[in-house]
Amino acid sequence: MKRKSFIILLWVSIGTALFFFFFFTEEKTIENFMLSFLISALYSFFLGVGNGLINDFLNKKFPWSEATTKRAFISVVSILVANFILVYFCNYVNFVFFQKAATAEEFFSGKYNFINWFMVNIALLISAFLHARSFMEELKKTSKKEVVEQKLIAKSANAQFESLKNQLDPHFLFNSLNVLSSLIDENPKQAQKFTASMSKIYRYVLEQKDKELVTVEDEIEFAKTYCDLLKTRFEGSVDFIFDVKKEDYRRYVVPLSLQLLLENCIKHNFATSSKPLIIKIFSENDTLCIENNLQVREQMKESAGIGLANIVQRYSLLTKRNVFIEKSEDYFKVKLPVLSDKPNAVSIKNEDKDKAYERAQKRVKEIKGFYGNLISYCIVIPFLIIINLVTSSKHIWFYFPMLGWGIGLAAHGMSVFAIGKNWEDRKIREILEKENKR
Repeated sequence: MKRKSFIILLWVSIGTALFFFFFFTEEKTIENFMLSFLISALYSFFLGVGNGLINDFLNKKFPWSEATTKRAFISVVSILVANFILVYFCNYVNFVFFQKAATAEEFFSGKYNFINWFMVNIALLISAFLHARSFMEELKKTSKKEVVEQKLIAKSANAQFESLKNQLDPHFLFNSLNVLSSLIDENPKQAQKFTASMSKIYRYVLEQKDKELVTVEDEIEFAKTYCDLLKTRFEGSVDFIFDVKKEDYRRYVVPLSLQLLLENCIKHNFATSSKPLIIKIFSENDTLCIENNLQVREQMKESAGIGLANIVQRYSLLTKRNVFIEKSEDYFKVKLPVLSDKPNAVSIKNEDKDKAYERAQKRVKEIKGFYGNLISYCIVIPFLIIINLVTSSKHIWFYFPMLGWGIGLAAHGMSVFAIGKNWEDRKIREILEKENKR
């Protein structure tokens, strides 16, 4: 426990001693005050330090944020056992040694059962208040930590997405200029035609590179234009086959994905009139496939790997669906997921996280409401007990609000930790899992 906690317990001991000294002690002497202070310190420090050590131990072993239900159950059991032992010990020392009002045999004979039971209840109320306070403090820390983590995740994802998009512009320009430089030597007229067509394509690149997703129709039209450029360079050495379903045209893919994959096909394979490179673009089970016959060319230098890696990373930021790559001795195929919706870059990746965060936030509100109810109970009931005992000790009436409110509090706790919506959600998941296994 911290030094601050011991100082608080010291002040509680002094305050309790003054209260009992002035209101319940007939002889106002220094000896009686010191006795009151000693008894108050006995209860305050033993109960306070005992519950504090238990709370610190449970915080390390079973943090509220990681195992809320388990921690709540263990806290209840440990509070009951520990406070029962601590109260009996404090009462024994108080009545047998300090006040010398009873012998050990009388204390355990049943004469002090009511006092022991009463003090156990007071200790439990105070202990519950301390554990609830600990939960609220950890809840604040966890909430702040989650907010910071979510902000960092969002900033990181946005920065990563922007970085990936910024690769497209120079990458396309570099590859196009390489093609153009080759054509200038091989066929100047074709180079002029290529330059005119390249300006149209580059306009598309500038328009689409900042978008997260584009329609399959736009991407196919752009790919066809780009294929015309490649045919201009390679003439009959490269052939392109498009077989994309019309219903996929209104769905979405990442922009310039086809252009990057077409570049890869040309870059990593040789193409001649006798052995033409055949590139197919077609639909297959909610994916857009780009397949080419494998005619691997020897690389003079290692590839930078920007094209395919860029596509994979952009898809990973947008959806859980993966980009699949198939390679055999005869062909190389890349499958791009075709998306039905057009979401935002960060929100898609974190869609499930957002839903989970909303559920967690709702769960926290339920737990917070329960502990607010518990704290109110811990404050109000001891106050009613003191009023009852001071005003009319012969007529005990504090049982009724204590039991009635206590039953309601127990029901509230059961709904939050045991048989609430969390239990319903678990049962629903179990049933669905059983159905899926059939």
